[in-house]
Amino acid sequence: MAKSVPVPFADLGKSTNDLLGKDFPVGQTKLELKTVAPNGVTFNVLGNKDNKSGHINGELKTKYVDYKNGLTVTEAWTTGNLLTTQIELENKVAKGLKLDITGGFLPSEGKKNAKVGVQYKQLGLNSRAYLDLFKGPTFTGDVVVGRDGFLVGGDFAYDFEGKYITRFAAAAGYTAPEYSVAVHANNSFKVFSASYYHRINADLEAGGKAVWDSKAEKGAKAPVALEVGAKYYLDRDAFVKAKVNNAGVVGLGYTQALRKGVKVSVGGLVDTTKLDQAAHKVGVSFVFEA
Repeated sequence: MAKSVPVPFADLGKSTNDLLGKDFPVGQTKLELKTVAPNGVTFNVLGNKDNKSGHINGELKTKYVDYKNGLTVTEAWTTGNLLTTQIELENKVAKGLKLDITGGFLPSEGKKNAKVGVQYKQLGLNSRAYLDLFKGPTFTGDVVVGRDGFLVGGDFAYDFEGKYITRFAAAAGYTAPEYSVAVHANNSFKVFSASYYHRINADLEAGGKAVWDSKAEKGAKAPVALEVGAKYYLDRDAFVKAKVNNAGVVGLGYTQALRKGVKVSVGGLVDTTKLDQAAHKVGVSFVFEA
């Protein structure tokens, strides 16, 4: 029976989430610049302006990868003056094992955080564990096992100071080359979801997701949130996306590669139940790679 390395727990249902969530830059103007220096260091500059408030947020991220020694160093600095550093070491202590140390510091408030983690991947298994030294400390872990496309996983967090489990979740799914399905029980088994993704052909993708919150107010008009969407490639350089949910909100997106390394996306959300009100959002995103 065939085996492969399963995706991490957080990526179960990722195809559907990407279809319904990515390439809709609504309510913002976004600019992203990616460059690679001669020494192999990757620079990523991200700027984001909220169209409603006018607030501008930015981030400068650098990433250095030493493939020979399995070492990756990532540093980031935001306009909120948050400094973070991440060091990863993969396949050096043991095959399939990755060690991860992440630290952050916010000088204006004197806040700091530090997290150490380990990830172990083998055929049919993907497991991760993290210890947040300053929050709790809190231990979080997840594991996914898989065989022949079937995936089952779980996730939980434990607060050592309070001596209690702060959250737990479970998920199961099936992945094939053309389609995938996944079901989740999140937020300590209070929120349940099911998703489906289908690559119909080389030009067309479709998917949908249903979410039920067991703690939602009784008598709510729509106890289950439904959303469906599709993506269609006009040619190799452009595609359009559309989605709609049961609240009557329609999302539209268009992405065009202007040239090699230059991509622009425009998107909008239209509330069809409030067409006479200013309840709609539009946005644009520019991505430059060199």
